[in-house]
Amino acid sequence: MDKIKLTHLKKTFGTQTVLADVSLNVKPGEIFGLIGPSGSGKTTTISTMLGVEKADRGEALVLDTQMPNREILGRIGYMAQSDALYESLTARENLKFFGEMKGVQQKGLATTIEHVSQVVDLQDDLDKRVSGYSGGMKRRLSLAIALLGDPELLILDEPTVGIDPALRRQIWQELQAIRDQQRSVLVTTHVMDEAELTDRVALLIGGRIVEFDRPQVLEQRYQVTKIEDVFLKAEAEVEK
Repeated sequence: MDKIKLTHLKKTFGTQTVLADVSLNVKPGEIFGLIGPSGSGKTTTISTMLGVEKADRGEALVLDTQMPNREILGRIGYMAQSDALYESLTARENLKFFGEMKGVQQKGLATTIEHVSQVVDLQDDLDKRVSGYSGGMKRRLSLAIALLGDPELLILDEPTVGIDPALRRQIWQELQAIRDQQRSVLVTTHVMDEAELTDRVALLIGGRIVEFDRPQVLEQRYQVTKIEDVFLKAEAEVEK
């Protein structure tokens, strides 16, 4: 069973078509990358698949279920592009609250919080109020919250924005470990070297999926050595 299956999604806002025709699937045990320039429809794709926005046409299934669905949301780790945190609380209090909301067992919650805070390098700042966090620290806390409860599907919208390269590498090691546990990750990114780390990648340009395959296959198809060059060539062809 595909963890995500989108079929011919279309979404308009007024006279603007944001998603013209989006079809893709995310398999069990894979890291799936969705890349594209700003305004290409990446965040709208996620909002529509989760039922935050209603599609004008097409079908979106998450864990074989049409969203929104509260029960299914409990099996998903979701990190939005904008942080939704309780700034008057400490990071530990945020993690405890969201962990309880996700149904993490009380006896294992403290250990889980320690693990996810280490992944994002916040273990020394857990008892600071979030209102005193920098933008990058808030992004890292949002990612830690998404990781709580060992979700079978992670949906991460630009998770490494504002994060330094060394920590970004550590986060990707965690995502690869999650993939190796046969859990699935959908990640949007505009960092092209991150796209190289995915199992399959979709190029979203102008609200359409213009390419969709393993990074190495796309590089061979376009006769280049980097996914960034695939993207630039594909974008140039679309603009012809």
